[in-house]
Amino acid sequence: MSRLDELIKELCPNGVEYKTLKTIFNTRNGYTPSKKNKSYWEGKTIIPWFRMEDIRENGNILSESLQHVTVDAVKGKLFPENSIIVSTSATIGEHALITVPSLANQRFTYLMLNDAYKDKYDIKFLFYYCYKLDAWCLNHLNQSSFSSVDMGQFYEFEFPVPPLEVQREIVRILDKFTLFSAELSAELSAELQARKKQYEYYRNEVLTFEQKIPCKKLIEVAEIQRGTRVVKNQLTEKGKYPVYQNALIPLGYYEEKNRLANSTFMICAGAAGQIGYSEVDFWAADDCYTFKCDRELNNRYLFHVLKNNQYRIDSKVRRASIPRISREAVANLQVPIPSIDVQNRIVDILDNFEKICNDLNVGLPAEIEARKKQYEFYRDQLLTFAETGSSILTDRQTDRQTDRQTDRETELD
Repeated sequence: MSRLDELIKELCPNGVEYKTLKTIFNTRNGYTPSKKNKSYWEGKTIIPWFRMEDIRENGNILSESLQHVTVDAVKGKLFPENSIIVSTSATIGEHALITVPSLANQRFTYLMLNDAYKDKYDIKFLFYYCYKLDAWCLNHLNQSSFSSVDMGQFYEFEFPVPPLEVQREIVRILDKFTLFSAELSAELSAELQARKKQYEYYRNEVLTFEQKIPCKKLIEVAEIQRGTRVVKNQLTEKGKYPVYQNALIPLGYYEEKNRLANSTFMICAGAAGQIGYSEVDFWAADDCYTFKCDRELNNRYLFHVLKNNQYRIDSKVRRASIPRISREAVANLQVPIPSIDVQNRIVDILDNFEKICNDLNVGLPAEIEARKKQYEFYRDQLLTFAETGSSILTDRQTDRQTDRQTDRETELD
């Protein structure tokens, strides 16, 4: 029997109480100080102001922010240290433990532990339990075009109140498992990046010509066609033809097509400048350029050339609220034009090498995802408690559950 099971058996054999979010936390929304008032943003900017970018860049336990504001920007008091911020609009399903007095933008709701519960909770335990809250939020949204959590139900979300000794043991286990999982994912991600660099180097070598060959502007060898707008509510999650709009991931599926298979395309707004290739018929929307090549240009060869020049294409993207690349900038891209036979051989070489690299890479992302799912499953198991009086009190104390926990702790120790 694991140490955790021993504590549960000794300290809460009959289950634990649950309390609503509104009972154990004071809550308040974050805000963005006015950008028009320079005194909020310039000068002695010492107050951390957290945004979703901070979580993406630096993880879920934060003591420093990417942006700061001045004390003049604070309305009333700062949010206290060891508060938890939960994203309740726009990007849903994220949270962070903030270990310093702070501000955050309006996408976040602050959870601040009530004084009456400060001696009943380890804040790190609540931080880990908020992963369950994240998943809950994703399934309790308001029905509107703008993603936001149903706050009426949000305040009724329940947290268990296990004894502090149990909470601290769970935190100890999850801290170790989190570190173990992060180190393994970092190792696998580094290997994945190495594979990609290897392929990019080889592609550049193949597309570097020793003999002088003619280069032409893209507009001289291909007709640049912009896609046609499609209304989002006409799309389905599954369908006949993928729709490409402002990203390389399909926006959805449509029952009609406007481009044929084996076509290179470029996103011109949003993920502007990104190069894609479709092996199936598809619908190109209005933020997507496609290329109808003439006889002297192999469309797949064009894909490899554009991918090899991604950094040059990126330099032509106009950075604004919505990044864009102009038709003129695309039209003037230089394309080396060897004979069509040479192009075909290059395509064969690069496609074969890409397939080899992808076969090697397929296992790495799958392994990373498997480790992530394993961690999430184990975390969920540790944070699952029977409620006082429940008929499933002994579920987590079955032999299989105990063996799984003991094996995992042995692996981590």
